[in-house]
Amino acid sequence: LSPPALLTRLHDIERHFGRVRRGQAWQARTLDLDILLWSGGIWADQSLGIPHPALRVRNFVLGPAAMIAPDWRDPLSGLSIRQLQSRLNRPKPLDPA
Repeated sequence: LSPPALLTRLHDIERHFGRVRRGQAWQARTLDLDILLWSGGIWADQSLGIPHPALRVRNFVLGPAAMIAPDWRDPLSGLSIRQLQSRLNRPKPLDPA
């Protein structure tokens, strides 16, 4: 499927499971399906951006993705899912101030 057709299909699945979109971005929801990556690389239009903009900063996404497709590459950074997860989980230096 093209990304817009896939997004429509995912919204249909969410609706089937009881999700009602009310325009409030961060409310609790029954089901939330996102397109993280796409075999065609990068996609952008007014309603959809691929790769998902928050892909690189969500461990709850990168952890399972690394188990499924650790070598899949982010088309923006060129890094693999495994590398993105490693960078996210790397200990951060303490602020000396």
